[in-house]
Amino acid sequence: MSERLDELSINTLRFLAVDMVQKANSGHPGMPMGAAPMAYAVWDRFLRFDPADPDWPDRDRFVLSAGHGCALLYALLHLAGYDLPMGELERFRQLGSRTPGHPEYGLTPGVEATTGPLGQGMSNAVGMAIAEASLAARFNRPGHDIIGHHTYVICSDGDLMEGVASEAASLAGHLGLGKLIALYDDNNISIEGSTDLAFTEDAVARFAAYGWHVQRVDDGNDLAAIVAAVEAARDVTDRPSMIAVRTHIGYGSPNKQDDASAHGEPLGADEVRLTKEALDWPVEPLFYVPDDARARFRDAAARGADERARWHERFDSYREQYPEQADEFERRMRGELPDTWDGDLPVFEGDNGPIATREAGGTVMNAIADLLPELVGGSADLAPSTKTWLKNHGMFERDDRSGRNLRFGVREHAMGAIVNGLAYHGGFLPFGSTFLTFSDYMRPPIRLAALSELHVVIVFTHDSIGMGEDGPTHQPIEHLAALRVIPNVLVVRPADANETAEAWRIAVTERNRPVLLALTRQKLPVLDLGSYPALREGVSRGAYVLADAEGSGGPDVAIVATGSEVHLALDARTRLAEEGLHARVVSAPCLEIFGEQPGSYRDDVVPPGVPLVAVEAGVPTGWTTYFGTGAVTVGLDRFGASAPGDTAMKELGFSVEHVIERVHEAVGR
Repeated sequence: MSERLDELSINTLRFLAVDMVQKANSGHPGMPMGAAPMAYAVWDRFLRFDPADPDWPDRDRFVLSAGHGCALLYALLHLAGYDLPMGELERFRQLGSRTPGHPEYGLTPGVEATTGPLGQGMSNAVGMAIAEASLAARFNRPGHDIIGHHTYVICSDGDLMEGVASEAASLAGHLGLGKLIALYDDNNISIEGSTDLAFTEDAVARFAAYGWHVQRVDDGNDLAAIVAAVEAARDVTDRPSMIAVRTHIGYGSPNKQDDASAHGEPLGADEVRLTKEALDWPVEPLFYVPDDARARFRDAAARGADERARWHERFDSYREQYPEQADEFERRMRGELPDTWDGDLPVFEGDNGPIATREAGGTVMNAIADLLPELVGGSADLAPSTKTWLKNHGMFERDDRSGRNLRFGVREHAMGAIVNGLAYHGGFLPFGSTFLTFSDYMRPPIRLAALSELHVVIVFTHDSIGMGEDGPTHQPIEHLAALRVIPNVLVVRPADANETAEAWRIAVTERNRPVLLALTRQKLPVLDLGSYPALREGVSRGAYVLADAEGSGGPDVAIVATGSEVHLALDARTRLAEEGLHARVVSAPCLEIFGEQPGSYRDDVVPPGVPLVAVEAGVPTGWTTYFGTGAVTVGLDRFGASAPGDTAMKELGFSVEHVIERVHEAVGR
């Protein structure tokens, strides 16, 4: 009877997915049909979850990296009792539904990560496993284990083809993340046909080489074998586990099983009927759920509710003995900041000489690290250059999970996705860092962080041709503009050490969007707060009047600049004054925040009708969004050059003389 109920429950998953796709006339039915047994095994036998409290901190995490198979996930969530009624399944892929074409974090209850771009969910899961291990090291005490959950991920052939998954899996094996279990839907089919067309490696052997514990299940419908493999994986605590489950895409379909057509298109009404008949399932009604199957899923949810209740009892006991740690844990999981997190935010004095904003950023990070224990992250093998090492806070590694510095290795793409995984998990303000030109390697996870409204920080250094001798391959030109066009992203390019401190204030306090800092390699003069009192509040508003025109008649021209070019603007202002031209210098560290200010504030900063010159060492694309089409720009329309930074800047047009020349053009002199 138990086996029959298992089969009934698995087929319920299959045909809810089939009906969703068929009704929408859009979607991916094949993966849910083949992978339903492994998903059922995890949810029925192992996964600790409670639909009544989807954010219970010590729940197991389940990530469907093969996000195209989301109909399977929605069926699981509905049957388990999450707030996802049948009406939402019937509106699969329709405008305004909570069942979009790929899973979206924050939209659908129980969805732990936004997946679909293949490889991302697999890499997010690595970040979640790091998060679990880090929190356990921070908060667990003898006899009081308040953190101890697993991260399960279902991945596909396509996930394993993507380089980001390989990068992340390599790091996971190195770190020995024993509570990470991946089930590989090994169905040998991709959109173009058999995976043999382009993917003939032994992927399981590759994961073994990464240091994973690997197993194979030859029959994806052998529930007992899948359960036994997961049990064996859970017993291995010093390595992540990969279980390759040989499945059949479109399982049960007489004409489309093991065929590429089952991947990304509806079966068709006739084939749906034939498949239901083949698996002894009622053709009507659509979206049929047998009472026994629903009860089986609700039993699993009830067990999860009991687990959650016991966890709260353990946490109450923990609080009695460790009240400060309990308060910190709850605060971090709520995503709230300590009241005094910025109590040691440094103020830089101009008398101490120029300082690169990357150096200032490192100073700021270390000043706030003691007061902000959730600040955890690292670099893609560039910490000595990006200055992002948290001193006195150790390294997170295989034999010591207490450190807060992560060494991602030369894996920018995985770094971005793993940082996202830390944010998805909760309890962290995660950061990553690399050179700005390598943001190209990170764009997919940055975009997904923006879509998912994640609070992550990425520190980009070597932000312009001013970084010098490494030449055009390492000198960002189009990158600031390319990052700014991503919706829901803040790009902050501070002009000096004090603006950098305020940029970090933005990075810490922004809750629902990623913040990208662009910092210099070269040293810059310090804008002393005594001389520039508007700086602190001005940075928080995105742009502000740093130095106004002399005289009472208002400015003849406004020079708007970001980063290192602000100092060019200040020098040009001095020279222009000698000609009788009164220039206002506007520092604009974050165009996105400036664009969100009231129109009255924007007009106060850059008065309508005043000629404007925009100066930034990059392509000028995007400036018209914030300052209109009349701006004269000092920018770049070519790649950089290998030369000392000052030489490169001057030769490529970033000199006081060239700024003045463009001002003359703007004002018609």
